[in-house]
Amino acid sequence: MTATFSPALPAHAMSRVAPKLAELSEQVLFNDVWERPQLGRRDRSLITVAALVSLCRLEQLPFHLQRALDNGVTPQELSELVTHLAFYAGWPAAASACTLLAQATSA
Repeated sequence: MTATFSPALPAHAMSRVAPKLAELSEQVLFNDVWERPQLGRRDRSLITVAALVSLCRLEQLPFHLQRALDNGVTPQELSELVTHLAFYAGWPAAASACTLLAQATSA
């Protein structure tokens, strides 16, 4: 599965405001880095979600939570990831992630 674009902006919006960034996101990030065989997509999703929660990058989190679910990460595993990170990344970051995780898993 190849992502159709950036987690922060819809494809058309990023293409409009930063076309080179959109191109690099698609070609380098999603078609190269995410496809490298040294880590599977499931592992990459766990790492990415952990980084986004830790850095409180909430705009990108919904896209990557859904991608993690699509890549075989269970809602329970995402819940555990957020719980674990509360003690390392901070309670507010984890609490904010819980709201987005609830939205991602309620569909």
